[in-house]
Amino acid sequence: MTGPKPTVRCAVYTRKSTDEGLDQAFNSLDAQRLAAENYIASQAGEGWVCLPERYDDGGYTGGNTDRPALQRLLVDVRAGRVDCVLVYKVDRLSRSLLDFARVMGVFEEHGTSFVSVTQSFNSANSMGRLTLNILLSFAQFEREVISERTRDKIHMARQQGRWSGGCQVLGYDAAPGGGGLVVNAAEAEKVRTIFALYLELGGLLKVIEELDRRGWTNKTWVTRGGRLHQGKPFVKNVLYALLTNPLYTGRVRHQGKVYPGRHEAIVDDETFAKVQRLLARNGRHAGDADMRFRGQAILQGILRCRACDCGMVNSHSRKGNRRYRYYLCHHAHSRGWRHCPRPTLPAEQIERFVVEEIRAIGQDAGLVREVVEETRRSRDREAAELATRERLLVEELAGYERQAQSLASRPGEPATVAGLAAIQERVSQIAREAADVHGRLANLRAATPGESEIVEACRLFDPLWDTLTSREQHRILHLLIERVEYDAAEETISITFHPTGIQALNAGRRCETEEATAS
Repeated sequence: MTGPKPTVRCAVYTRKSTDEGLDQAFNSLDAQRLAAENYIASQAGEGWVCLPERYDDGGYTGGNTDRPALQRLLVDVRAGRVDCVLVYKVDRLSRSLLDFARVMGVFEEHGTSFVSVTQSFNSANSMGRLTLNILLSFAQFEREVISERTRDKIHMARQQGRWSGGCQVLGYDAAPGGGGLVVNAAEAEKVRTIFALYLELGGLLKVIEELDRRGWTNKTWVTRGGRLHQGKPFVKNVLYALLTNPLYTGRVRHQGKVYPGRHEAIVDDETFAKVQRLLARNGRHAGDADMRFRGQAILQGILRCRACDCGMVNSHSRKGNRRYRYYLCHHAHSRGWRHCPRPTLPAEQIERFVVEEIRAIGQDAGLVREVVEETRRSRDREAAELATRERLLVEELAGYERQAQSLASRPGEPATVAGLAAIQERVSQIAREAADVHGRLANLRAATPGESEIVEACRLFDPLWDTLTSREQHRILHLLIERVEYDAAEETISITFHPTGIQALNAGRRCETEEATAS
């Protein structure tokens, strides 16, 4: 005679993407739970019992795992309080294949099975796990096929000379019916003037200064959804893109190839060719020479100009056989030197100053306390910014979820499949970004460097520095420092340390020391 079946503690997880209708006496979450409870009741002979704890996420997207009820469920699974998790459909647990795999990994690690009430499989047995993997694989395959078809459609449209959408350019408007471009007469005249100005003045910055004087900006346009893209003053890369765009000659460019277009040309071929030759002669890509010396620019990426609120980039000049390195304000580089009170800084002097400041910190207790306080203030500011970004991403995901539900309710319309594919693609991108922001926020909140850690980092830094290559010095500074700001008005330089970087440097050096000792 067989004994009683062991008790299977079942948790029911429910989710709804929007909070619409959740104030009703019997809402979607209740319906999902009722269906799961009925399924559990049908398995009473197998020892299944429904746990009273409710795991309801109302108004949360399935594109990420940042949901309070789901997190509580995972805590209970890890604590061994749940034997089986039931959902109404698989997508209630997650709409992301990667997130789903991670959650299932937690379930499997703690011996918790997974059941979808309306899709007839149970991950407690091999056939159920196979069915689940097949469903998820086909779901991912379908999304990838839709993306490939979209890319192929764009490629074919460009080959046929059609404009396939995207950001609008100065001189043209999108055709009312879509799929083409029509000339904007007033803007077209501006475009022809810009080409003529470059041929006359012979330099990008000179043209930008003239465009600023005239008050001209780049294209102002409105998306189909009513979102306004306000035109901005020209900078070097935007002006260069305009002057090299074959669209103005009645052609379209795609993946490095140029095809005859179906729209009217604004600039004649002779003028366009003259501009290309002058750009090549003037060395528009002369800045690429700086890239060869980027390894020596150890403050590249963290040095900022406070007056212009922008980064300072590595550059150099030559006098005879000598090369002089300096950091150049990006705003001055893009818009002209007259826009910055101090556009350049000697590279060796500013780099030496920063290194000596780091070396001096560990020898001054008062300075250590000041660095600790400033680092914590910086951590709090960054954490607040990340938390806001995370909240906005979650709200954006919820908005796309509502759009998807609205499209799904109109299956007969031709645009439904393409619209859902575009939404799914965007949701995947946002979900990845949200997961990255969540991880950075968690690391930042856990980072609370103390005085001893600051002193230890500086102690390790001093003997280590002179033995490193430029590339290694660049990495160490980026690990330790969040930003270095130069204030031209006050003639001061401020250094802000990165809270997680101090701990990472200490941990890295400890690991290297242990390896050296072991060998």
